[in-house]
Amino acid sequence: MELKKLVSLFVCAFFLIGCNENQKEKIFVVQGEAQGSTYAIKYIHSSEVIKKAAIDSLLVAFDLSLSTYRPDSKISKINAGDSAIVVDDFFVETFKTSQNIYQVTNGFFDPTIGVLVNAYGFGPTNEKIDLNSSKIDSLLTFVGFDKVKLNNNRTISKKHSETYFDFNAIAQGYSVDVVTDFLKSKGIVNGIVEIGGEIFAFGSNSLENKNWVVGIDDPTQSPEERTLIAKIKLENLGMATSGNYRKVKEDSLTGQKFVHIINPKTGLSEQGNILSATVLAPKCIDADGFATAFMVMDLEETKKLLQTRNDLYVLLIYIDASNKMQQFKSDNFTSLILE
Repeated sequence: MELKKLVSLFVCAFFLIGCNENQKEKIFVVQGEAQGSTYAIKYIHSSEVIKKAAIDSLLVAFDLSLSTYRPDSKISKINAGDSAIVVDDFFVETFKTSQNIYQVTNGFFDPTIGVLVNAYGFGPTNEKIDLNSSKIDSLLTFVGFDKVKLNNNRTISKKHSETYFDFNAIAQGYSVDVVTDFLKSKGIVNGIVEIGGEIFAFGSNSLENKNWVVGIDDPTQSPEERTLIAKIKLENLGMATSGNYRKVKEDSLTGQKFVHIINPKTGLSEQGNILSATVLAPKCIDADGFATAFMVMDLEETKKLLQTRNDLYVLLIYIDASNKMQQFKSDNFTSLILE
């Protein structure tokens, strides 16, 4: 998602070192466009083992499974009512992880929210309908991950044909994991993958004998500004940041503003007190899904959940009762911060 470009990669400094002819290993960079955004891959190796064409091909295959912006994708055909579609590994992993996060967050993460995403104009057509409380309640009938099922033959069953899958709040994180696994399969042990702001860093910056380092932007700044609220070290962790403050639609008649993250409990698209949620996890797919959930969950609910999940490293930027910006950091997140 365009919204999640909240991270600055601190990898430029070792380009010169990586290009030293006396070094056995050097840094290689692969860049391109995907998922309506961009990707950047940096890895350390003695030779170029990853080609851009291979990455592009992998991401196209990924989109053919999970992109609602492609009418020929499996998810689009399922959304259109084709119950005979047999889903692939990409879809299965996304479905199962989504189901788990749905259960853990008590339904605050729910990829069946697609009918409302489309209604607010954030879907593939960008067409917003005239919503009122009655219409929102009607659409909520079709929302609920407990109303869909992954069958043993890899087909999908839906209680309501109108239910519309939208994995955009988790799929980009998963695509980072997919590309990371591809790099590892080629024998790469030190690298960093970024797609649309979602990141996975594995190994280390072995050319300088230190961790990979990323920066987290201040969520209140304008897109032209580059103010950081933290620099953190990453090793074998995925990272995703979600926020509501840049991707906003405004009703041309009423002037009412709608944010892109919708509460699956109420069906409402409105700014809460959480400005941004940054989550790190052993898999970027989990980081992505939980970052979305924490945007709509109550702060105290999130804190309670984190008491049982030391695999999640979390930074929340929120507005308190006095309208002042505050930060909540989980203890393990604090251990990642560079002074």
